[in-house]
Amino acid sequence: MNTQTSATPVASPPPLLATLPGQADNAPLTRVSLAYLESRFKLYLRFGEPERVIRFDRWRRVAVFLPGGIFCRIRLQANDYGTVRWQLMVMQAGPPLDAMQRIPGVRPGARLLLHTEGDPIVRTVLERIDAIEALGIAPATASPAYWRTLANRLAARLPLPEYTAERHAAWLAGRALP
Repeated sequence: MNTQTSATPVASPPPLLATLPGQADNAPLTRVSLAYLESRFKLYLRFGEPERVIRFDRWRRVAVFLPGGIFCRIRLQANDYGTVRWQLMVMQAGPPLDAMQRIPGVRPGARLLLHTEGDPIVRTVLERIDAIEALGIAPATASPAYWRTLANRLAARLPLPEYTAERHAAWLAGRALP
C-alpha cells in the first residue's frame, strides 16, 4: 500500500467578509458585488472608498465598506446593438441595527440615497459627479442630503441643485458638532 503524502498545497480559506480583523467594534460590513463581462455587462463603482476589495477571478470581485461609507455603483448591460440598461445608485453603508434597504448584490443592504435608470438621467448624474470632483471634493464625502435632494429633483423634473464648496463646508462643520 502506498502511503506517500501529496505535496500539493492546501488553499487557505477565503477571508471573512462579515467583519475585518482588528476592527474595534466588529461592526458588520457592507459587501458590494462587482462584475465585468466584456461588451455585455459591467457592474462597477464610480466612487467610494472600500475598506477592502476581494477578487474572486478576472470578472468578479466584492468591495467591502465600513458603516457610513458612501459609494456609487453603476450597472450597464448591453446586447449586440448597444447598451440596453443604464442604472446608477448612490448608497450609504448602514450601521448595525439601522434601517437599510435590500438591494441586489449589496449585503446585508444599504441606505439608497439616489437611484436612476436610463441613458439621459444617468449621464446627467455623472455630470454632477464630475462637477463635484472638479471642485476638488471626493463625491464619497459629499452630504447624503445632497444625493437625496438630487434624486427628488430628478423625480419631480425640477432644476437640479449644484453642490458647492460652501455647501460642502457647511456639511463638514455640521458633522463635526457633537
